[in-house]
Amino acid sequence: MEYHEAADFLFDLRRFRPKPGTESTARLLAHLENPHEDVTFVQVAGSNGKGSTARMLEQSLRETGLSVGLYTSPHLEDLRERVRVDGRKIPRSAVCEYVEAARKYIMGRGADGDSPTFFETMTAMAIWHFGREDVDIAILEVGIGGRYDATSVVDPVGSAVTSVTLEHTGILGDTEAEIARDKAHVAPQENALVTGVSGDALEAIRSVAGDVVTVGSSTNASDTSPTDVRVAYDGRANHTEAAVTVETDDWHLETRIPLLGAHQAENAGIAATLARQLTDISDAELARGLRNAHWPGRFEVMDTDPLVVLDGAHNPGACAGLAKTLGTYEYDDLHLVFGAMHEKDHREIAATLPTPDSVITTEPPLQRAEDRDVLATVFTEAGVDDVRTDTTVQDALETALEDAGSDDCVLVTGSLFAVAEARSRWTDAGVPKRIRNSADARDALATANVPEAGSRHLSGDAVHRVVKMTLGHRQATTVKQELLRLGGECALSGLEHEDEAVDAVLMGTLSQFERLLERLESASLADHGVADATRTLRETLDFDASESDAAAGADTDGPQYPWDDRTAVMGILNVTPDSFHDGGEYDALEDAVARAEAMVEAGVDVVDVGGESTRPGADPVPIEDEIDRVTPVIERIADLDVHISIDTRKAAVADAALEAGADIINDVSGLEDPEMRFVAAEYDAGLVVMHSIDSIVVPDREVAYDDVVEDVIDQLSERILLAEKAGVDREQIVVDPGIGFGKAARESFEMIGRIDEFHALGCPILVGHSHKSMFEHVGCAPGERLEATVAASAIAADRGADIIRVHDVPENVAAVRTALAARDPDRFEW
Repeated sequence: MEYHEAADFLFDLRRFRPKPGTESTARLLAHLENPHEDVTFVQVAGSNGKGSTARMLEQSLRETGLSVGLYTSPHLEDLRERVRVDGRKIPRSAVCEYVEAARKYIMGRGADGDSPTFFETMTAMAIWHFGREDVDIAILEVGIGGRYDATSVVDPVGSAVTSVTLEHTGILGDTEAEIARDKAHVAPQENALVTGVSGDALEAIRSVAGDVVTVGSSTNASDTSPTDVRVAYDGRANHTEAAVTVETDDWHLETRIPLLGAHQAENAGIAATLARQLTDISDAELARGLRNAHWPGRFEVMDTDPLVVLDGAHNPGACAGLAKTLGTYEYDDLHLVFGAMHEKDHREIAATLPTPDSVITTEPPLQRAEDRDVLATVFTEAGVDDVRTDTTVQDALETALEDAGSDDCVLVTGSLFAVAEARSRWTDAGVPKRIRNSADARDALATANVPEAGSRHLSGDAVHRVVKMTLGHRQATTVKQELLRLGGECALSGLEHEDEAVDAVLMGTLSQFERLLERLESASLADHGVADATRTLRETLDFDASESDAAAGADTDGPQYPWDDRTAVMGILNVTPDSFHDGGEYDALEDAVARAEAMVEAGVDVVDVGGESTRPGADPVPIEDEIDRVTPVIERIADLDVHISIDTRKAAVADAALEAGADIINDVSGLEDPEMRFVAAEYDAGLVVMHSIDSIVVPDREVAYDDVVEDVIDQLSERILLAEKAGVDREQIVVDPGIGFGKAARESFEMIGRIDEFHALGCPILVGHSHKSMFEHVGCAPGERLEATVAASAIAADRGADIIRVHDVPENVAAVRTALAARDPDRFEW
C-alpha cells in the first residue's frame, strides 16, 4: 500500500458523523490485538487549552529521559502531526502498515452500517503506534467531552480538565456544569484529577471525580476553598516568551513558557502538576520542559517588523484570551486576516477581537469554511471601515503584509486551518533533486507518493531540473497545469482531499521553469494563491543568485563568513579528556593553542572549540567546568586570523565563550537549551543547529525514517524557525544534518550523497563526519579512518556542502580544494 492510499482511506472516514461512546474504538483495538494493554496513558480534556497543556506535559516528561507519545488534533499541515513519539511524527510507513491491518475490519463494520469514524480510527492508530513503539507514557488529547470520547477507551493513570465553556451543547449538555460533569469522566483511578475549572463547574467535576487538584491564580469555587496549585502570569519576558510562577505549599517553580497569555500560566500549572504526579521530575527538568513546549499556531509571533501573530483562536473564549495577550504589545494599526468555519459564532468572535483597522476575510480550503463574503459582512456590520476579501489565506496575508507599516501588527486568526495556510509562508521549502538517471527520478517521485503508474511514465522525463514542493491542493493544481502547458511535467501525490497539502514533483528545463515563474507572477493568476509557491520555487532554483549575491556582498554591516562563497573547513579542537577520536591530546592549554595555530597554518577557516564530549556514554560536564576548559583557549587564540566556534549544548557556556572572543555557536543538540537562541541573537553570532533527536540524552533510541533527508529537513525547518523567532537572522544560521546522531550508517552515507537537498532550508550546510563509526561499513577500523574521511569531505564539497568539520585539517583542506577545482575551475588562478 502506498501512503497516499492509506491517507485517503483515513480521510474518507470523515463522512461518518461523530458518535458518542468508546465501543467502536474498543472493538477496533481488539481487532488489532489490544496494543494498548501495556501502555501508560494520560488524558487531557477541556474546552480550551488542552492541546497546549498536553504539549507542555509531553516536553516536561521527555526532559527526564522518558519516551513519550503524544496524540493531538487537529493537524496543521500533515495528518501525521497528530501522532508523535518523542516529538517525531508517525512515519508514513507506519500509517500504511496500520491501514493495511485495520482496513478490512473497518470496511466490514461499514458494510454493517457501523463504521468507526475518522477520529475513532485515528485514536486507535495513535494507541497502536504507541504500543508498537513501547513508549513509557502516552498523552491523549480528548476530542469532545470525556465520558463518551474515543480516547476514553483507555484507563489513564493521570488526567486533567483544563477549562470548561459552552461547547457541543447538543452532545455534552446545556450548561457549563453539565459539560464539566461529562469531561470529568476522564478522572484516573490512581491519582487526583487536575483542573483549572472553578465555580459550579468545579463542583460538578468533584461530584464525578472525587479527588481533585485545583489550579488557579488564587482560589477556586468562589473563594470558598483555597487553590491547591497557585499560578501567576508575570507578563512577557520577551516578544516570544512569558514568565510564569507555579507553586504549592511544598514546591515553587519559576520559568518561562513560549505560549503567551495568562490562560497559558494555568495550563503550565496543570502540566507541571501532572508531571510531578507521574514521575520524579526535578525543578530544572520541569522548568526546561515547560520552556521548550513550542506549540505552532498558538499566539505564535513570526516576526516583529511588522509584528506578525498567528493564533488559531476559533471561539469567543479563545479570542478573548487572544485579545488580552495582543494588548500587551505596542503597535500602530492592526491588519486582520480572518478565516473561520461556518458553524462558529462569527459575530461574537468579531465583537471579542480587538478592533482592526483593516480586515481581509478569506477561506481555508475546506468545505466547512465560511464564505468570505459572509465574514466580510460580519466585520462591516461590526464597524470596520476597511474590509476586503481574498480567495486564499496566502494571498490575503501577502496583501496585509504589503499594507502594514513596520510598527503595525498583522494578525491571522479564526481557525487553525487559516493559521496553517498562513504558516506555510515560513515553512514551505522546495527540495532540489539530483537526478542522474531514471532510477533517481523514480526515487524522487516515490518520496512524493506519486502513484506507481505515474512514476513509471514520468521517470524518463526527469532529466533536467527536478524540484519537490509541498503545496495546498489548489495551488498544486495551478502549478501543475501551468507547467504542463509549457511542456514540462508535474506529478502530484495521490491524496485526493482539497483541504490537505499535497507533494508536487516539478520537472522541466531551466527555460521552462523561467517561463513558469513568469506565468505564476502574471496578473491572470494573481488570485490563485501561488505567491508563496512562486517565491519558494525562485529561491530553490536560485534564479536570482547573481543579484542576491551582489546585494549580500554590498552589505558590509553584517557578519561575513568564509563559507559565503566557497566550502570552508572547520577544524575540531577538543579540549576534553574523553572525546572519541582525540580525547586528552589537547586538554592542556599550551597544547590546545599550538594545535589551533597549526590548523590555521594548514588553511583552516574555523576553529571549533569543544569542552564536553558528545560520544555515547560520555559523562556530562558541569557548566562551570566546561567554561573553565574552553574560555582560556578561546582568549588565547582570539587574535588568530580565523573564525572561532564554541561547540556546546549549554547557553551559559556559549555566553561565556562569545564573551571570550568566539563568534559562532555550534549547538549539537539543536537548541534544546531554551536560552541558546537568545544568546545567539544577543551577540549577533553565527549559529550552527544540528539535528540530534534526543540521541545524546538517550543514545540507544532507534529512529525510523521514511526518507532520512526529507525527514531531517522537515524537523530542522522548525528549529530554524525557532531561532528566527528569537531574533537570529536566517543568514547567520547553519544547519548540520547530524551525521551519525540517531542515523544508521546507511542513512549517514545517504545524507552525504544528497547533501545538496538540504539547501531547501535556505541555510549553509555543515557536514560533520570525521572518523565516525559509519566508516566501519566500508572497511575502516577505528584509528584507520583518515582516508575515508578525506574521501567523504571531497564528495560533500562537490555535492554543495558549505562547511566540512574535521579533525585532520591539512588533508581535508586539500580534498576540499580539489573538489572545488574540479567543480568550478574558474575560481582558481592558473
